[in-house]
Amino acid sequence: MKELNTLFEKAVSAANEKELEILSQLLTGFTEKIEGNGSYIGRLLHMNRQITEDECIITIPITDLLSNSLGIIHGGITATVLDSAMGNLANLKAPAGYGAVTTNLNIHYLSPGKGTELITKAKVIRKGSKTMVIEGECFGDNGQKIAHATGSFFIVKQPTGD
Repeated sequence: MKELNTLFEKAVSAANEKELEILSQLLTGFTEKIEGNGSYIGRLLHMNRQITEDECIITIPITDLLSNSLGIIHGGITATVLDSAMGNLANLKAPAGYGAVTTNLNIHYLSPGKGTELITKAKVIRKGSKTMVIEGECFGDNGQKIAHATGSFFIVKQPTGD
């Protein structure tokens, strides 16, 4: 604990205003996770999920934490949110006692991710007994399409905990 406090104090004392804002975002997400709300990645990215029978929509705020060196949302973040939206939908569509894992993810980046919010939508293209194909799209809050993806998901039996 002492090492962690030292590291925290060193980071806070050396950080500028923008860096302190990013640290606050990280700590807020971490705190939400340990309070039992979602996954680490979901909380660190401040994902807001809306899931229906046919669609999963995930929105995240676009902040400096997510930017690459060009000042646009990092492609890996876009991929993570696409995979999360498609994976959430695949897991919803899996039979009881089963889950879904990504076996292939193909992304076409179409325009720079800019704005204040990234909106990602996923829908099922095909559902079989052992696999699913799901499509995902990311948009900026201005409506511009940032990326288009397809993903294949393998349906697997969930562990029983034995």
